[in-house]
Amino acid sequence: MRLYSGTTAQFIKDSTLNQIADKLKLAFFNYYRYNPSPNELNSWRNSLRATSQVLQHANLTQNGILLEYQLPLSSKRLDAMICGKDSLGNDNAVILELKQWDHCNDSDGANEVMTFLGGAKRDVLHPSAQVGQYKAYLEDSHTAFYEGNKVSLSACSYLHNYSAPADDVLFSDKFTSLLQVAPVFTGDHVEELSDYLKTKLDEGDGERVLGRIEESKYRPSKKLMEHVGQVIKGQPQYVLLDEQLVVYDRVYACAKKGFHDKRKSVVIVKGGPGTGKSVVAINLLADLYLKDQFNAQYATGSKAFTETLREVIGKRGASQFKYFNSYTQAEYNEIDVLICDEAHRIRKTSNNMYTPAAKRSDVAQIEEIINVAKVAVFFIDDNQIVRPDEIGSVRYIKEYAQKNECSLFEFELEAQFRCNGSDGFVNWINNTLGIQKTANVIWDNKEAFDFRIMSSPEALEQAIHQKVDEGYTARMTAGFCWPWSLPDTKGNLVNDVTIGSYQRPWNAKPDAKKLAKDIPRAPLWAYDKNGINQVGCIYTAQGFEFDYVGVIFGQDLVYRFDKGGWIANKEASFDTTVKRSRDQFVDLVKNTYRVLLSRGMKGCYVYFLDKETALLHSYIECCLTALGIPSLTNRFRQLALIWASVC
Repeated sequence: MRLYSGTTAQFIKDSTLNQIADKLKLAFFNYYRYNPSPNELNSWRNSLRATSQVLQHANLTQNGILLEYQLPLSSKRLDAMICGKDSLGNDNAVILELKQWDHCNDSDGANEVMTFLGGAKRDVLHPSAQVGQYKAYLEDSHTAFYEGNKVSLSACSYLHNYSAPADDVLFSDKFTSLLQVAPVFTGDHVEELSDYLKTKLDEGDGERVLGRIEESKYRPSKKLMEHVGQVIKGQPQYVLLDEQLVVYDRVYACAKKGFHDKRKSVVIVKGGPGTGKSVVAINLLADLYLKDQFNAQYATGSKAFTETLREVIGKRGASQFKYFNSYTQAEYNEIDVLICDEAHRIRKTSNNMYTPAAKRSDVAQIEEIINVAKVAVFFIDDNQIVRPDEIGSVRYIKEYAQKNECSLFEFELEAQFRCNGSDGFVNWINNTLGIQKTANVIWDNKEAFDFRIMSSPEALEQAIHQKVDEGYTARMTAGFCWPWSLPDTKGNLVNDVTIGSYQRPWNAKPDAKKLAKDIPRAPLWAYDKNGINQVGCIYTAQGFEFDYVGVIFGQDLVYRFDKGGWIANKEASFDTTVKRSRDQFVDLVKNTYRVLLSRGMKGCYVYFLDKETALLHSYIECCLTALGIPSLTNRFRQLALIWASVC
């Protein structure tokens, strides 16, 4: 996806006539279904006018240009990419990151500077770190930049309002290696920026090179579990982008300071599905553990996720992967850095049904976690709480940290790295389920993400199996609306999920003693290739990602038009723990389906048992059409969409 594509000559004309921001605004609304902020519009006007002037000065009028170009499998967008040939006839592209900064200060982060942003001084990536990561990400995921006669990719940034003295922090020694890969040009360096671009693009032919880039494909995204094994073996594969790298660097800085600081540090990292929380967490663990020899550990509240990590990693690093309840007998400050993934699954205490009476404790689990670590890092999504005994939340952790006088840092990951980089799909799920109001009231099939409502469970399963046959990862999942049986005496699973003639087993129960050949244990269902033969429940699917996910949407949550919303149906649920909750039941079931629907990176296929619920999306679309919304102006259409979401 990009908001603008064309020749540099046309771009210069659009900028000169003050039309470029309006064109981007229209393209933005057509894609995202809401208008960009006034600040973004002003940024486009100012930065793109300055870019246009540089291109005119360099006489680069026979080139191609992309504006607001979305990185594959991410919602991050490049400001600009300029394409063409160099004097040797090589195809080239240059990423140009644009900043309106006029000054910045030093930061203790390895890749950060501090500048005024969003009403306060904040740590942000050095422009060279940011655009350099974009370059590495594209070279790793876009076939135009790594296959055959590849397009050579370069990167730089242009701070057109910035006037920098020679000793400015932007050019300090700690950024030397970054600047060598992706140089920074300020408002005083127009001549130098012009020369840099001409060296790579001065032979024009930009439309052809632009076509190569837009027509090329994306390489399938690396899966988290493949990445884990590589990271622990010292072969990192993922590229951290923007706020991911800021969070990574902040935790690193906390770890180095906290090692000698009497005051504990607590870092809270918020993020919805697919924002890269686990990717950041895994990279942190590997580097803290292997490179700097910190005593770093990784804890979760999920047996499936933890056991799968241990399986993938093998003996070398498995001991560093724990559970939240592993620290009941630990010494104070025994661990340098404790990374808590899926912190929304923190319980009130570490007691469970198997804890002997003599070992039961009233100590809060959050207290055990923070006591054991000099630096505690919590990756969390409040809307993924799916059991009443899960009490982890941003508010809960903050209150404990502040009460105990910890140094507190809070970050939010916003970019989508799942759902094909589509913010729209996750926003639509949140809006449709009534979890959060967004502008994405209806699903636009023009999105890159493949969403389908299937006519039967057989059709759903066939589509998922077809994706597996094509070489993708995929799984079938369902709401907890059927009993979950232990295997029979021969270890075969029972066909509990029954819909008419459709009969399939759940994945194996965690406490299954014996399993027949080729049936994976519950913790490995998401990782073992034979997991495709069972339907996964929320407790085995949460925390994992697949290329495609199939979801059977049960009758524990139905939509009733005459009652104006979602109705929870405890009678249709077989989740005894969740059913015992009173006021929480509907929210927990909504969160369950939000988690299941967002497991796919490329597509999600759904079958609804309840036919009225299946009509919800079509109903909203028909209402908008009946109101004549498609023929209205963009502004009125946007207001109508918001009105529909409120109603």
